[in-house]
Amino acid sequence: MASLDRVKVLVLGDSGVGKSSLVHLLCQNQVLGNPSWTVGCSVDVRVHDYREGTPEEKTYYIELWDVGGSVGSASSVKSTRAVFYNSVNGIILVHDLTNKKSSQNLYGWSLEALNKDSSPTGIIVSNGDYDREQFAENSVPLLLIGTKFDQIPENKRNDVLTRTAFLSEDFNAEEINLDCTSPRYLAAGSSNAVKLSRFFDKVTEKRYFTRDPCQMQSFNDRRRFHFKNLHSE
Repeated sequence: MASLDRVKVLVLGDSGVGKSSLVHLLCQNQVLGNPSWTVGCSVDVRVHDYREGTPEEKTYYIELWDVGGSVGSASSVKSTRAVFYNSVNGIILVHDLTNKKSSQNLYGWSLEALNKDSSPTGIIVSNGDYDREQFAENSVPLLLIGTKFDQIPENKRNDVLTRTAFLSEDFNAEEINLDCTSPRYLAAGSSNAVKLSRFFDKVTEKRYFTRDPCQMQSFNDRRRFHFKNLHSE
C-alpha cells in the first residue's frame, strides 16, 4: 500500500447513524455483519481511480477516518477528537434519515472539524436565518450521506428528502441517500456512484493539485451561524 499516494477524508456524524457500516461498504463493497460502537477513530482504505477514463487517470488510496463520539461530548472529548482533524482533505457528513436530530447535529460536527484551531466550546449556534455563505467560504470538499433510507415510511419520504435537500444546500455539498445493508445503492454507473467518485476526485485535487493543499481553511470562531427554523423543528 505504500506505493500509492494517500488522501485523508473524515467521516463524521452522531453515534448510531451507521458510519462504520458505511465505511465498510465503501471500502470493502460488503455489508458489515456486526457493527459496533467506534471508540476514538477507526481508519479504513478505499482504492479510487482519479479522473477515471481520462489521460489524467491515476490510482490513489482514500483513507476514511471514522470518528466516534457525540457532538454533545464534553470539551475534553472534543479536544481529544481534534487530533483527528489535522491535514484533512475532505469530510463526509453522515446522518440517519429517520432521526431528524442527527441531521441537525451535522452543523455542530462540521463546525467542530472546520474550527479545529479554536476551542470546541467557542462555536456559536443559534436559531434564525442560516447564512450558507459561511460554508461557501470553506475550501474543504463536503459530501452529505443519509443512511437507513429503506426505513423511511413511504408517506414520509418526500418530506424527508425535502429536508435533506435543504441540508445539501446549506453545506454546499452533494447528497447521497442509501441503505448500508444493500450494496446496490452504490452500484457502478448509478447516480450515487457518480456523486461519490466526483467527491473523491475533488478531495484528491485538494490534496495534490491545489495550493497549500494540506491546510483546512478554518472559520473565524467569533462568527455566528444562523440555522433555518426548518432545521430546528
